[in-house]
Amino acid sequence: MKQALQNIKATADSLIAQAESTAQVEELRVRFLGKKGELTAILKQMGKLSPEERPVVGALANEVREAITADIAARTKELEQAALAARLAQEEIDVTLPGKRPVQGKRHPFEQVLGELKEIFLGMGFDVVSGPEVEQDHYNFEMLNMPKSHPARDTQDTFYITENVLLRTQTSPVQIRTMENQKPPIRIICPGRVYRSDAVDATHSPIFHQIEGLVVDKNITFSDLKGTLEMFIKKLYGEGIRVRFRPHHFPYTEPSAEMDMSCFKCGGKGCSLCKGEGWIEILGCGMVHPKVLENCGIDPEVYSGFAFGVGLERIVMMRYGIDDMRLLYENDLRFLKQF
Repeated sequence: MKQALQNIKATADSLIAQAESTAQVEELRVRFLGKKGELTAILKQMGKLSPEERPVVGALANEVREAITADIAARTKELEQAALAARLAQEEIDVTLPGKRPVQGKRHPFEQVLGELKEIFLGMGFDVVSGPEVEQDHYNFEMLNMPKSHPARDTQDTFYITENVLLRTQTSPVQIRTMENQKPPIRIICPGRVYRSDAVDATHSPIFHQIEGLVVDKNITFSDLKGTLEMFIKKLYGEGIRVRFRPHHFPYTEPSAEMDMSCFKCGGKGCSLCKGEGWIEILGCGMVHPKVLENCGIDPEVYSGFAFGVGLERIVMMRYGIDDMRLLYENDLRFLKQF
């Protein structure tokens, strides 16, 4: 039996030293030390020994078990260290390689241009105000001198929710709410989303953005309107830009006008941007209609004012040479990264 124990130890030492993985070491542990292992089988025969031989064989069996256990632990540690070293060598990082720069986001072209417009008007003493996009018919039409029979109320042009609730077609209701709640002098701009029942194409969308302005005070004249808008355009496009006003009609201003600016691309000589005319239509404007002032509780005999409105999409598209409005809404990063 002593010889059998020694043979088990010698065999175990040899096989454990040759093991190439921790899984093989585990198999050898089960083979020699498991419940049905070779060492356990020897120990089960100790009952056949004499009382004098049992202590000697038992001590030898314990020595063999401890030796095999130690060999297993040592070989397992060696294999784990070797595996770690191989992994570290494989995953070694070259610290001299250039790092990857984090992707930095940008503001949408709308926000970039809107921020610039706000800075221009804030510099001229205007306040920025906002109002609800779901508006009452009363504020969107009636207070702006557009009675029930006005064609702008047609459901083909306006998104009605109920008979008296709609999606605002302009930011002018913000001006009305301001005049109702604030006594002159008033100097505000009202940027925001507006909604009209238009089919989507390169120049139209059912959702777009407007920036409207309003000034109400004593002795406000058309000259003040012209001076304000001319300064706005020059701040936006440069001192060399010229402006002109053409008669127009809006129900909430009288007199009303369309304002054109000289083409910033060709300097007024004529190009594809201005369609060869040298001028680009930029906004609508006019003196606030006396009836609108009366509707808001402002005496038109004492106060006068002017208002204007410009489409943000139009300015953005002209600024960056964009020929299709849909590109601004599709959120294609290949497009937006250009700005």
